[in-house]
Amino acid sequence: MCLALPAQILERAGDDGWVQLGESRMRTSLLLTPDALVGDWVLVHAGFAIQQVSEEDAQETFRLFDEMAEKAQDESR
Repeated sequence: MCLALPAQILERAGDDGWVQLGESRMRTSLLLTPDALVGDWVLVHAGFAIQQVSEEDAQETFRLFDEMAEKAQDESR
């Protein structure tokens, strides 16, 4: 299974950049998202930003992850 996570671009220098992924900063290739700018949201998989997404979609993804984590915790009790 593959999973891409939403992250916000903090810095960009050509095809390289830094993104904020939760509490972590991560170096990411922006080669596949040439139009993405600082402040934009992207989906990151295996160190590559693979697609731009809206902030609303990114926040909805975080909400769904939180919901799944809560359900998993409830089931483990």
